[in-house]
Amino acid sequence: MKKYLLASTALAFSLGLSSGVAWADIQIATAGPMTGQYASFGAQMKAGAEQAVADINAAGGVNGEKLVLSIGDDACDPKQAVAVANQMASKGVVFMAGHFCSGSSIPASKVYEEEGIIQISPASTNPKLTDEGGPNVYRVCGRDDQQGLVAGGLLAEEYKGKNIAIIHDKTAYGKGLADETKAALEDLGGKAKMYEAYTAGEKDYTALVSKMKQENIDVVYVGGYHTEAGLIVRQMRDQGMDTQLVSGDALVTNEYWSITGDAGEGTLMTFSPDPRKNDGAQDVVKKFRDQGIEPEGYVLYTYAAVQAWADAAKAAGSADPEKVMPALNSGTFNTVLGDLGFDDKGDVELPGYVWYEWRSGNYDYR
Repeated sequence: MKKYLLASTALAFSLGLSSGVAWADIQIATAGPMTGQYASFGAQMKAGAEQAVADINAAGGVNGEKLVLSIGDDACDPKQAVAVANQMASKGVVFMAGHFCSGSSIPASKVYEEEGIIQISPASTNPKLTDEGGPNVYRVCGRDDQQGLVAGGLLAEEYKGKNIAIIHDKTAYGKGLADETKAALEDLGGKAKMYEAYTAGEKDYTALVSKMKQENIDVVYVGGYHTEAGLIVRQMRDQGMDTQLVSGDALVTNEYWSITGDAGEGTLMTFSPDPRKNDGAQDVVKKFRDQGIEPEGYVLYTYAAVQAWADAAKAAGSADPEKVMPALNSGTFNTVLGDLGFDDKGDVELPGYVWYEWRSGNYDYR
């Protein structure tokens, strides 16, 4: 069971029921970067949530009630994320499948805790989200400390005695991932020759790339998103560097290759096992592809977040968050990610991270 329960969970929900209001629909939401430089991930989340809602409603809804989905755009900005969270609370949303960026999910989670709204993030990996979050906070993705162990292990084993750079974009996600990777590397006896921060959203990383060239960096680990990582690898190749680029799960979008072109060949990244390959996901994968949508990255993670919540609500016989949380805490849910459950913190119990490699414009297992 989770460590404690919300004192005022779903007060508005229960008041609505006791006052005789007919709840014909259940309001849920997803939120992420629907605009801005990380909008490709927002599109993934939107597609996943919309298809999950369509499939659940087609099968009779949740306890005979229809799901109605709202879409929130936080642009991966913490202040905007809090505004979105308050907006969703005012709409009567009882469940949020979001957010994407850890820097958005963490501050928004405080609003959801106060308002009695269940939050299941498909993508936010910073440990603080569940370590410090309330009993209403869950995620269906892994954590940076898990991902960092895998990345640090590769750097220590495959690049022993080589010049290693670890760089990050100063965000909760990017810095957290870089720090966990650095710690894992050092625990295994390795050491980074460079540890630097860069500013997200810039177009010219020549100074950073030149410094890495001067330091004869053999491999660079990027704690950050695909937009900047793509520019950095391209600018390394422009300077004649064959330095290996390694990064995390924020490179799981085909937009990365659109930025890099052939310069992205051989890029390595960690991500959970590809749910598109799950036998139990094939019908859903086909639905997406029939619509011209490739369910890459966090499409199926968002779909699974909605699935898990809906199954818990069915098990509880109610969409009241105070009743759904115990079902989430104790249940096992059959989703497109496989059978999953949540631990005491709200972290998912699923297989960990594996290595992928970008080859000829696509990523697949290494």
